[in-house]
Amino acid sequence: MPPKNPTAPPPAPDTTVGLETLTGPGGELHQQSADQAHQLTTNQGVPISDNQNSLKAGARGPVLLQDFILREKIMHFDHERIPERVVHARGSAAHGFFECLEDLSDITAADFLQRPGERVPVFTRFSTVAGNKGSMDLARDVRGFAVKFYTQQGNFDLVGNNIPVFFIQDAIKFPDLIHAAKQDPDREFPQAQTAHDTFWDYISLTPESMHMVMWIMSDRTIPRSYRMMEGFGVHTFRLVNAAGASTFVKFHWRPKLNAQSVVWDEAVKINGADPDFHRRDLWEAIDTGDFPEWQFCLQTFSQEEADALPFDVLDPTKVIPEEVIPLRVVGRMVLDRNPDNFFAETEQVAYCASHVVPGIDFTNDPLLQGRLFSYQDTQLKRLGSPNFHQIPINQPKCPFHNLQRDGHMRMDVPKGQVNYEPSSLGPDVARESQASGYRTFPNLETGEQLRVRPEAFGDHYTQARMFFFSQTKPEQDHIVAALIFELSKCDVARVREAMLARLINIDQTLALRVAAGLGVRGEITPAAAPIPAAEMDPSPALSLLAKAPPGLVGRKVGCLVTDGVDDALVAELKAAVEAAGAKLAIIAPTISGVTTAAGALLAADFRIDGGPSVLFDAVALLPSDEGGAALALEATAVNFVRDAFGHLKVIAYVPAAAPLFVKGGLSDANPDADAGLINLPKATVADFITAASGGRIWDREPLVRKVF
Repeated sequence: MPPKNPTAPPPAPDTTVGLETLTGPGGELHQQSADQAHQLTTNQGVPISDNQNSLKAGARGPVLLQDFILREKIMHFDHERIPERVVHARGSAAHGFFECLEDLSDITAADFLQRPGERVPVFTRFSTVAGNKGSMDLARDVRGFAVKFYTQQGNFDLVGNNIPVFFIQDAIKFPDLIHAAKQDPDREFPQAQTAHDTFWDYISLTPESMHMVMWIMSDRTIPRSYRMMEGFGVHTFRLVNAAGASTFVKFHWRPKLNAQSVVWDEAVKINGADPDFHRRDLWEAIDTGDFPEWQFCLQTFSQEEADALPFDVLDPTKVIPEEVIPLRVVGRMVLDRNPDNFFAETEQVAYCASHVVPGIDFTNDPLLQGRLFSYQDTQLKRLGSPNFHQIPINQPKCPFHNLQRDGHMRMDVPKGQVNYEPSSLGPDVARESQASGYRTFPNLETGEQLRVRPEAFGDHYTQARMFFFSQTKPEQDHIVAALIFELSKCDVARVREAMLARLINIDQTLALRVAAGLGVRGEITPAAAPIPAAEMDPSPALSLLAKAPPGLVGRKVGCLVTDGVDDALVAELKAAVEAAGAKLAIIAPTISGVTTAAGALLAADFRIDGGPSVLFDAVALLPSDEGGAALALEATAVNFVRDAFGHLKVIAYVPAAAPLFVKGGLSDANPDADAGLINLPKATVADFITAASGGRIWDREPLVRKVF
């Protein structure tokens, strides 16, 4: 309602009310106004005018070290947890090697990228982001993908994720993002999941996150295995050659086994059946000689090419489609040795985004700039010493010398009188080298000292739309289902409504489908979008399914058997599965195994309740007639079949398995209409291998779950 006298001046503020009495640490009393009580300040009480942007030299310039607000905020955040990592606490790692496949001296002076065929050791750690160290592997979450290269010029840490973009554009917002995503501070739950009010409240108020929302709600955040996961450096970096010329670069890892994910219901059940599913899978693959391998790929481009793109390459919420700048395969990584001790290696490894070698340099990406400070500071707190580089897993494998001395947990014994330079007293003291030392690219920087985002960072919806429309129909359905599930866990209606107002800026149909799943009726009012989503060509490379070639290499097939199983059929199945590059696991009523029709003992890998179908990529049901009837009385066996069908897996079966289908409510399943139902011996084991090599039976999905 308007005031009665709109021309009258506003009343003077009442300074006698709204005061809050505070008790200081020494018992002294202070009064502050209600406005002051809600004023964001530093820990020293200094009011903050902008909590959204780091202080930079110009809108696209580097972040300034003098930004005491950024440094205090991130330093406090880095030190919140002891002793586990604040983020990426739950991880698994392995040793291996990186092999250069191409001479890259034309674009970089990095020594490990000069000589094809030359190898350097690596230590690679995969992780979830939000959960604590004791959380489960199959949380819907971003996965860390961090590689430490032990090169002859020192250690290079490529600290990335399995998603090429991020939630935020400026590192000053990282503590807020993680606080919102992790457990609520008053109740300390939910653990390792974002399906709660605080996360989606933050996201609904942060439009720059909309592209990342499409990625995290996709199947990328529930990967089948670390071995079947892509990796990205996220940021735009620089490569600098011996002549000092700069080339922009995006780093990519592509798995040899191709990327593959599970479906959501399957992920939930895997967490119950085996919360260590990913780390067990990685360990066992290496332990049995099936060494995981990735291609190391680059997207390289010039300043002129960067300027021609419709977005800013310094914006970490943007991806360069591979159709625009193709990948260049320049190396490969093989992980071939498990750690000897989890704590000494996997837990104590210290990755720092600032660890680069000559020939690799940074850009002014404001998220990257903050990481250059944050990682070092985190390691100081977590490992308790500035000497964390002397822990064996962190030590360079090339000679290293400097004049740093002492400190907590110093492990070497420096000799001599001189611990400074320049010096005339120590002829053997390490000295700088103009010829081989690290040189920062002399990028010209000009601009006022400002807390501001570049205007080029302002489009938050175009690439989110591009990602959604680059997915196949099943993948789009899963994004919709994930949004419905997550937002249904939010108790506050405003949060759900605010997210719908963002989603409609990506695509109206997407928003309406999510609204239908939430039971929200009526029109959706779009949130303000200064730059509306523009049309972009779809990028098939962004879809896991569109680019997935058929194959069973690296997969696992579960075979459910009972006493009286056909020896020849099991032998034929085992040979065919192994010939396809997969492994066969035997699941039986007891862990001791079963007696076959020929009287032989067939050893079991799992008892039925310990080997549910969620652990396998395809299954075969080979009970005897008596065994099939007995299994139908076992809930775990019935669920084995029901889940395999519901998770869209290829199922081979003999007629004796019919009672399991009936008890599981699948008696109407028709092998003539479902390419994933292989009726043996009417069909052959070879037919099963062919069908299983094609992956999941997506045409079955509308029969087993509602698609909004």
